[in-house]
Amino acid sequence: MSEPAVAPVADIERIFRKLPHRFPFLLIDRVTQFEPGKRLRGLKNVTFNEPYFQGHFPEHPVMPGVLIIEALAQAAGMLVQLSAEADPAVKPLFYLVKIDNARFSRLVVPGDQMILDVEQKRMIRRMGLYSCVARVDGAEVACADILCAERPG
Repeated sequence: MSEPAVAPVADIERIFRKLPHRFPFLLIDRVTQFEPGKRLRGLKNVTFNEPYFQGHFPEHPVMPGVLIIEALAQAAGMLVQLSAEADPAVKPLFYLVKIDNARFSRLVVPGDQMILDVEQKRMIRRMGLYSCVARVDGAEVACADILCAERPG
C-alpha cells in the first residue's frame, strides 16, 4: 500500500518554481517530507501516458532505469532548492555529474507510485553527495549514490 495521503511539502506548482524540468522530463510530482540539508521524500506517479512507454516496451511497458535514476536526481535537486529557501538571493542550479552503486531490483510499471527517498551525505565545494532509494509498495526498486555539482544558472 502506498504511503497515506498527507499535505505536501511541495506540490507540483512549487516544484515548477524550484526545478527547471518540464514535461515530459519532470519526474517528481510531490514532496511529502523534508528536513533542510538532510533528507527529502518525494513521489512519482507512474502512468501509462508517459511517452517512453510507447517504445519501452509496447507489449510490456517498463519504466527505464535511467529515468528512475533521473527521478532520484530531481528529488535531490528539490532537497537543494528547498534547503536554499532560507536565503532567497541564492538560486542554486545543480547538475548530475556522477552515479555510483546503482542497483535495480524490481520493474516499475504503469500504475505504480514510486517513493523517492534522498539523504544528503555531504556538501563540499558546491558539490553534493546523496544516497537515494526508490520504492514501490514499500519494496526497493532501485538505489544509487549520486553526485551533483552546482553550475551557474
